[in-house]
Amino acid sequence: MVEESVFRGTIDFMGKLGVYDIILPFLLVFTIVFAILEKTKILGLERVGGEELTKKNLNSIVAFVMAFLVVASTQLVAVVNEVMANIVLLLILAVSFLMLVGVFFGDKEFTLEQYSGWIKFFMVFMFIGIVLIFLNALNWLQYIFALFVLWEADWAATIIFFIVVLAFIVFITYEPKRKKEVKKE
Repeated sequence: MVEESVFRGTIDFMGKLGVYDIILPFLLVFTIVFAILEKTKILGLERVGGEELTKKNLNSIVAFVMAFLVVASTQLVAVVNEVMANIVLLLILAVSFLMLVGVFFGDKEFTLEQYSGWIKFFMVFMFIGIVLIFLNALNWLQYIFALFVLWEADWAATIIFFIVVLAFIVFITYEPKRKKEVKKE
């Protein structure tokens, strides 16, 4: 039989200490909330030496309280852990795809900056993926799928058909905005 490694024992010990279900979710929520409060300056600015700075003390207290409230709820911690694990999988999928595409470019540098359409596609794809991950973590996705099961096949097919037709019409008739030309006299 294979013996447990020292590292596996360390990981299990950290789990027993609450690193994964208390400390890491707390740090994640605190960091994200604090960063949003600092960036948006919702709680105001203070003038220090002729310079306007964010109210870090208020921002940190609000972030601290929100992080503690999240950690206090085992259901929220479970959702955060599941969501973050799935988002990392989505990120690994994206990086793997980019590595595979990079193989076809040989020794040339490959960036998506040259392909703005692909950037928009990946942004939409990742957004849809993250929404589905959140819906699944909250167990709402099963209710959405249940709606499709309750519908008769004719209704579902008709709605899907209309969505596809509308998307096709928008795709065909879309014209990018043109810059106004300035007439020189």
